[in-house]
Amino acid sequence: MARTKKITTLDKLKVFALGGLDEIGKNIYVLEYDNDIIVIDCGLGFPDEDMPGVDFVIPDITYLVKNSEKVRGIFITHGHEDHIGALPYVLRSLHVPVFGTRLTLGIIENKLAEHKLDFKPELICVKAGDKIKAGVFTVEYIRVNHSIADACALAIKTPLGIVVHTGDFKFDLSPIDGEVMDVKRLAELGGEGVLLLMCDSTNAERPGYTPSERTVGTTFDQIFINNPKKRIIVATFSSNVHRVQQIIDYSIRHGRKVAITGRSMINIVGAAVHLGYMNFPENAIIDISEIKRYPDNRLTIITTGSQGEPMSALSRMAFGDHSSVSVGPNDLVIISANAIPGNEKLVGKIINELYRCGAEVYNDTTTQIHVSGHACQEDLKLMHALTKPKYFMPIHGERRHLMEHRKLALFMGIKPENIFVPETGRVLEIDQNGARFNGTVTAGRVLVDGSGVGDVGSVVLRDRILLSQDGLIIVSAAVDMTSRLLLTTPEIFTRGFVYVKESEELMEEMRIFARETLESGLYSSNADLAQIKNNIRDNLSKFIVQKTKRRPMIMPIIISV
Repeated sequence: MARTKKITTLDKLKVFALGGLDEIGKNIYVLEYDNDIIVIDCGLGFPDEDMPGVDFVIPDITYLVKNSEKVRGIFITHGHEDHIGALPYVLRSLHVPVFGTRLTLGIIENKLAEHKLDFKPELICVKAGDKIKAGVFTVEYIRVNHSIADACALAIKTPLGIVVHTGDFKFDLSPIDGEVMDVKRLAELGGEGVLLLMCDSTNAERPGYTPSERTVGTTFDQIFINNPKKRIIVATFSSNVHRVQQIIDYSIRHGRKVAITGRSMINIVGAAVHLGYMNFPENAIIDISEIKRYPDNRLTIITTGSQGEPMSALSRMAFGDHSSVSVGPNDLVIISANAIPGNEKLVGKIINELYRCGAEVYNDTTTQIHVSGHACQEDLKLMHALTKPKYFMPIHGERRHLMEHRKLALFMGIKPENIFVPETGRVLEIDQNGARFNGTVTAGRVLVDGSGVGDVGSVVLRDRILLSQDGLIIVSAAVDMTSRLLLTTPEIFTRGFVYVKESEELMEEMRIFARETLESGLYSSNADLAQIKNNIRDNLSKFIVQKTKRRPMIMPIIISV
């Protein structure tokens, strides 16, 4: 018979995040005990304003790669991009099994197929109620409600006690699919004793309960009734299959055909239908290319672009670039989503452009066309009351969300010394003597730009920001370093600095200044080519600041003949 290892004071459970803190997105959390590691979620984040040209951001998994022999698997809570989006990149370096529910894995499979990996990742399908042994850990999937089907919380049995990771959740007593959150199991865990609760903090600032998804359906029904002559275009998250199902259902009820556009919307709806998460008559859906065959009042178009993404289908409609849809005065555009923090300007830009096209626009600030998938304060209180944790760690949110969740935990009776507000890479250590922060692991962000992963760093970002702010000046000349002679008059080229035809006097002054700097460097007996380039860069920069108060990037191209 196998012997059970006796727990000693030297045995420690380590809990830390490689993303998902002080940000919305890039969720990835790690539990480590002795020689075993499990990873929860593997998401991407979206670039900030200080990341020009960057497509998205993924977590730095250096620690996991260095300890790859310990990693027993990646356990995914649900299929949103901020929880699965980094998998195609992470799995290239970390060949471990990925666990998820049917719809979650269906979305992941589509994503991995697009990336064309040179190996077949091990994807293991689980369902709510399943328990998976992973080293010393046992991971149990527990049904929760969220803005995507098949979402689960995780109850992780460790040698020191049970850790509950809620994933993204809300308490919805009337979900579209009838699958109510497993409150009974959460209460049972609370009765058994929960060592640590890791809980979604996204809506910790919002009082009350999060409304049911069904309330959105009622609003859509009324919109269809009030706008019988208009073509209705709805932009929403492609992953919210329950929202899309309701839009289709009410469109059919009001005698409308539905066209779907946007790659991710088409892919996810296809996966949801194939797996049985969405149902509708086959003739209810038409191809987007067929919409001209139907009058406006018999059409609903469901599209991506609710976050104002520049290349999304809604953006292309607004700016007249969509191949099949031209927005006009007989269109009602519904943006059925909240803007993710940082996307407000992008969404506002699209709304303004839609109004310019003559369309009427509804968004969440004008009518009840969106409800959150995250728990508000009363939902969070209920989660705390059910699980009754000894220790608490708020996760998934910006600093303000984490701190508000801390206040709520204090209100629910958790001792201040038992609440740990984490930072990315900071390790929470739990043993028989208590819990404390102790040390850090390598963590941070890896930028993805086109096909490049991690090759855009702080220096490149700084240069991009500088170029976007004040432009570029190139100084070109040929010299003879042996004879110390200037062979060609310096040429000045600019991009994004000034309009050359209207700034000829300034351009001539820069040429003269560059020539004088070059000649001065050549006359200096100890100056080499690199030193001459630095002198041009420094001196011309000071000259331009004095003349224009601008700081363009200066690139000397000096050829030695």
